[in-house]
Amino acid sequence: MISEKESLEIDIQDRGGTCKSRNEKMSVDEEGYLNWVWRIAWDLTDEDSKNGVKFSLKVGLAVLLVSILVLIRAPSDVFGTNIVWSILTVAVMFEYTVGATFKRGFNRALGSLLAGILAIGVGQLALRAGRNVEPVLIGVSIFLIGVITSFMKLWPSMEPYEHGLRVVLFTYCVIVVSGYRMGNPIQTAMERLYSIAIGGIVASLVNVLVFPTWAGQQLHMELVDGFNAVADSLEECVKKYLEDEEIDLAELCKVVSEEFPDEMAAYQKCKATLSSSAKLQSLADAAKWEPPHDRFKNYFHPWSDYIKVGAVLRHSAYGVMALHCVLNSEIQAPHARRITFKSEMREATSHATELLRTLANDINNMKTGDKTSLLKSSDGSMERLQTAINIHWQTLMAQPLDNSSWPVTKQSNKSREMETSKTPKGTETYHEMMRKNPRRLRIKECERIGSLSVTSFVTLLLELIARLDHLVDAVDELSISAKFNQEAAW
Repeated sequence: MISEKESLEIDIQDRGGTCKSRNEKMSVDEEGYLNWVWRIAWDLTDEDSKNGVKFSLKVGLAVLLVSILVLIRAPSDVFGTNIVWSILTVAVMFEYTVGATFKRGFNRALGSLLAGILAIGVGQLALRAGRNVEPVLIGVSIFLIGVITSFMKLWPSMEPYEHGLRVVLFTYCVIVVSGYRMGNPIQTAMERLYSIAIGGIVASLVNVLVFPTWAGQQLHMELVDGFNAVADSLEECVKKYLEDEEIDLAELCKVVSEEFPDEMAAYQKCKATLSSSAKLQSLADAAKWEPPHDRFKNYFHPWSDYIKVGAVLRHSAYGVMALHCVLNSEIQAPHARRITFKSEMREATSHATELLRTLANDINNMKTGDKTSLLKSSDGSMERLQTAINIHWQTLMAQPLDNSSWPVTKQSNKSREMETSKTPKGTETYHEMMRKNPRRLRIKECERIGSLSVTSFVTLLLELIARLDHLVDAVDELSISAKFNQEAAW
């Protein structure tokens, strides 16, 4: 009996310990869950996340409104089970922007109408052909419709209507097959067209009236952000190239190559500008379907000119990325060489970024003014930079003062082999040193030609400033076609 009691007491203690560990585990899980909820709530404070939440709520509201037609008995008695097509229409048609929704709705309406007409015609023809020929004729028509629509989707000119061609194939097959089974293709087609129209109207109204997101406004702001990103990236690139006075050459390349992409957010924004072509084109295509709104009062706003300005801006962004490549290269000039044109480079960069930000403000405010003074200042700083290059060219091409920093000199293969053979066993060979730290050795070997990177950087900067004239011309064309307000001269 004693042993049983003792075993019982031990068993109770183990259960208590188990419950305690479970409680500790639950507290840890609750803490992790709270951290997860807090992280999600913090992410929702971002502007993009807020827009995503609004879009999700709009989709839910639209689906709820069309689902009420199914839940209420009267509409369900009129349309029957075909009312479910309105829910499918909302789910397929609803897009993030108003213009994309209208574009998708137009494709769906046109495709459904065309499919309904074809289905009614083929259904009537099949009924008159007889019961035996009817399934054969329907099968052949489905095959032909599938072949034709799939082939037309491959045409580049039909790319905007790709969704409509898919709708033609899908709707035609459903109407023809269900009409064949139910025996009344005309009624089936009309009920489904009505249901699709109801879903399209609900989706359009909800997207326009509840927190509307306009593709034109997004395109406008994307272009403005692109100008600011190029200006910020250019400014930070030149600043990074001229700083770090005390750091040695090898350490500079290590910092630039390893830490630079993560430290400078403007660099990442400039990279995003380079890959924004497809996004701008998509927004411009959607904006053409939108009615006049906000600041865009014209029915035919020149959205295509935004694409032209974006293309010219990307050329400037390529120039900035070329400067980043020089900054990120392994062959670098000493700091004394890099600051030879410090004042001229800073002046030219300041005028270039000021011009870029002025163009961004003009597009953002939809106003235009005379930029002659800014262009003259930019051209003047470019001429002073060119003059400084001509003056200091011989200084740049001179050998570095500290020749002792070159550990590797020109020697024949035989002499190098002799030195290698004389190396003690415990001493590292040249190739072993290169494998362990190739960056430092190679940079010291290339220090003689490192000064050429300064001329490369300055030349790319001059090329970038020269391209700004084309950017100003593109913005001027946009201001004329979009009828920007005229400002006073600078």
